[in-house]
Amino acid sequence: MKKLLAQVDIGDAYKLGSEGIGEKPGYSSIGELISKILPNIFVVAGLLLFIFALAGGFVIITSGGSSEKNKQGTGLITAAVIGFVLIFGSYWLIQIIQHLTGINILNPSVN
Repeated sequence: MKKLLAQVDIGDAYKLGSEGIGEKPGYSSIGELISKILPNIFVVAGLLLFIFALAGGFVIITSGGSSEKNKQGTGLITAAVIGFVLIFGSYWLIQIIQHLTGINILNPSVN
């Protein structure tokens, strides 16, 4: 029987990581899942930090001398700074754990 174009297996040609199109993505452990998600969480947290800092600065600039708006903007910037400290601390804590254990958490494909 002649193969038609629609019957060609393209799973091997178009791979995302180690999985092909027809394969189900799966994780062998919860640690592998966390290792895949964690770098993305840091990126999203950094974007939110930037947005909070910009929003706080915008609220302070447009407060027009209103102490209530000024406090609101200061609160947003304070939340952004606290978030930065938490993100920075968690990133370096993971770096220390990686160094002590030898397990590559943030980039599990490179061991």
